[in-house]
Amino acid sequence: MKAMILRECAPIETSPLRFEEIEDPVPGKGEIRVRVEVCGICRTDLHVIEAELPPLGRPVIPGHQIVGKVDMLGEGCKRFKVGDRVGIAWLRHTCGRCNHCVNGQENLCESQLFTGYHADGGYAEYAVVEEDFAYPIPDNFSPIFAAPLLCAGIIGYRALKRSGCQPGDSIAIFGFGSSAHIVMQILNHWKCDVFVVTRGKEHQELAMSMGAKWVGAKASEMPGKVKSAIIFAPAGNLVPDALEQLEKGGTLSLAGIYMTPIPSLDYEKHLFYEKNVHSVTANTRQDGLELLRLAAEIPIQPHVETFPLERANEALQALKAGTIRGTGILLVGYNDEKL
Repeated sequence: MKAMILRECAPIETSPLRFEEIEDPVPGKGEIRVRVEVCGICRTDLHVIEAELPPLGRPVIPGHQIVGKVDMLGEGCKRFKVGDRVGIAWLRHTCGRCNHCVNGQENLCESQLFTGYHADGGYAEYAVVEEDFAYPIPDNFSPIFAAPLLCAGIIGYRALKRSGCQPGDSIAIFGFGSSAHIVMQILNHWKCDVFVVTRGKEHQELAMSMGAKWVGAKASEMPGKVKSAIIFAPAGNLVPDALEQLEKGGTLSLAGIYMTPIPSLDYEKHLFYEKNVHSVTANTRQDGLELLRLAAEIPIQPHVETFPLERANEALQALKAGTIRGTGILLVGYNDEKL
């Protein structure tokens, strides 16, 4: 199969992913093989490629927003059949036995494994995953619009849950990339007042076009305080700014898997009056199922920009530069003519 392979971590500007031909993977017991149609790109892929996450075994194929069709079943598989369209997300394995797993917190399992990090992902023509960690994707979901839901959507949804935001509430969003523009559609559905803090002109324009009540580059210029806030940008310096804009009893959710150092906080200014800070660690499969149901109900229509598989380096460079509106999508077995 053709794949974009990471053999050595390096800045994405050096184009470290190599377009190569390798053997097709074979599913083991309880696993399915998926012929990849599309794979979304994600800032987490950058963290893997540039070693902001601790480097693991190499080589590895990145990518964890995978949509494709089952084309081979491993021994004992019963959940899917050949031809079913499925999604593969970041979380690909947990032990199923620890206290976290049995209490609905499998995202905190000490034995968890991740797609495109511990095992090969979707920047390739085929991907393999345990069938219990694949998501059914209805045929009426376009693959290119389903892919962003599998990470940007799921993590955004979990971050929204962790923020405590309820329908009709006020909320601030810091950073307006792939996750934020999906969460924005949920917040519109909930009739929330949304304030967006983002520096890029294109991201500001997108937020305004999607119905934000206010958009600006500085939190200090927001016209009022909010009940909830989510930081999507991996910038620790935003934490004090966000906390200052919370109402008493408000909650800040930190959505990133990686964040630069957080500056010192002033207790009375940032944390007193029962303000809350909630981090987000991956997601549970239940989060994914809930998000996919909600996406169909609204319906959510992600903004996407497509690239051929062999241009994955270029797509990730654009992601890092902040020039992609919405989510970048690698077209693998899915043709432009079908868009």
